[in-house]
Amino acid sequence: MTDKLAELIQLQDIDVLLREVRDPEMALHEERLGFPVDNVENLVRARQRLASRIDERLLQTYERMSRRLVRVVVPVERSICGGCRMSQPTSAARAASSHAGTLENCENCGRILYRL
Repeated sequence: MTDKLAELIQLQDIDVLLREVRDPEMALHEERLGFPVDNVENLVRARQRLASRIDERLLQTYERMSRRLVRVVVPVERSICGGCRMSQPTSAARAASSHAGTLENCENCGRILYRL
């Protein structure tokens, strides 16, 4: 897994946490389970620091996609996209393995893929 990909996954995890904390129903549910919903500012700052380390073009692509998708960065296992569950062509797998360090996108939904 490349550093770019690891940073995108971390950013996505922070975004999911922020989405949950900002949802009043979910925040209430979390508090009932014993997870206090505070220090949102720390999450926002952590997201800003992480976002500043990601390539601007890649970050713009991620943020554009995250407006319509909860999970933008998903695993692909046995040539199946973890987001849309559609099979990826074998040529895409060969191309990704021959270009180590490049990010791969699902040909169906456009999500950023990483191989398990």
